[in-house]
Amino acid sequence: MVPRILIVDDEPVILAVLKDRLVAEGFEVFLAADGEEALRLEASQPLDLIILDLMLPKVDGYEVCRRIKDHSTVPIVILSARGDELDKVVGFRMGVDDYLTKPFSPSELVWRVRAILRRWQKQEGQPERKRGPLVVGDIFIDPGKRLVTIRGQSVYLTAREFEVLFHLAAHPGMVFTREQILAVLGEEAGGDERKNITSLMSRLREKIEADPARPAYLKTVWGVGYKLDPEG
Repeated sequence: MVPRILIVDDEPVILAVLKDRLVAEGFEVFLAADGEEALRLEASQPLDLIILDLMLPKVDGYEVCRRIKDHSTVPIVILSARGDELDKVVGFRMGVDDYLTKPFSPSELVWRVRAILRRWQKQEGQPERKRGPLVVGDIFIDPGKRLVTIRGQSVYLTAREFEVLFHLAAHPGMVFTREQILAVLGEEAGGDERKNITSLMSRLREKIEADPARPAYLKTVWGVGYKLDPEG
């Protein structure tokens, strides 16, 4: 099936350039110039990925993202002129899968979209996703609904964060190296990738831990890797 992508941006030139490039790459593309139209299209069309600007008329990108993540796990790539670290942190905490700062390279965006879709399709095809919900302490994970709650409160995770948390929760107390975690994600080991795992774990702690500096669940085993402690 042809992947279906929604692009949300209030700049007509960006919409036109991205549509032409993505259609040429074999994607089916839908366009929205404001937040209200984006929410309407998302509710009426099955989508595989959303490219979302933050500075939008009517409903801003943060609110659009929050409303979509309340009921859907569709991957979201933020495309914004706002490149401040705080904006990126807020976006990732809300569950976005990637963040590009304007100006950007359309070729890089296509590469990132393909990488996210490959990872998503691989995860969706894994047998363990058919298993029932998992509970570790106050953490509840439903792989069918791709839902995570901590003490009854929903937590927004990216596809990569969800995959790592689910895998660790399925093997409570077991220690996994960075290379093993990369293998779970279907990614090759390398210098940058190892650093990315460290950053991913840091973001995951911020989302699931009451005090990320003193984690009760996601523990580092120094010199080895990480584990999800069932005694948390």
